[in-house]
Amino acid sequence: MRIFIKKYFEFLQLALTLMLMLLTIPVLLQVLSRFIPFIPRYIWTEEVARFAFIWVIMLGAIVAVRENTHFKVDLLPNLGPVWERRIQLFLLVLMLIIAIVFLIGGWQFAQFGATQFSEISGLPMLAIYIAWPIAGGSWILFLLEQLYDHFDLPNEH
Repeated sequence: MRIFIKKYFEFLQLALTLMLMLLTIPVLLQVLSRFIPFIPRYIWTEEVARFAFIWVIMLGAIVAVRENTHFKVDLLPNLGPVWERRIQLFLLVLMLIIAIVFLIGGWQFAQFGATQFSEISGLPMLAIYIAWPIAGGSWILFLLEQLYDHFDLPNEH
């Protein structure tokens, strides 16, 4: 299972890189068309940039959960290793609940968008709406791995 999770994570990192590269193309076309008169002003660039931007956000959030580099604020003083493990477990469970909400709600969101198309470029809206359940499912996978590690290695913390 660890090999699958590692390969899936590598795939997500590659997808994030490719989506970021894709995002630069329509944005660059938008900027250049404003200043260079012979470059036409394409209408579709706004939608494609928006689609790519949302995917970059969702893939980045997935990668951040796996690497445990998502945004954190430490409000409590260091309470010792026992309390730190309890707080970490509590946060993992809270994140797991949010991930389940994203998976279930995102699936309903994707079903809603399955029959819709964008106005300008005609892209299927499912291409963007499916990012939510994919994020939720990926978060669940990575959080379960972290929970497993949390209980499997009690003497290392």
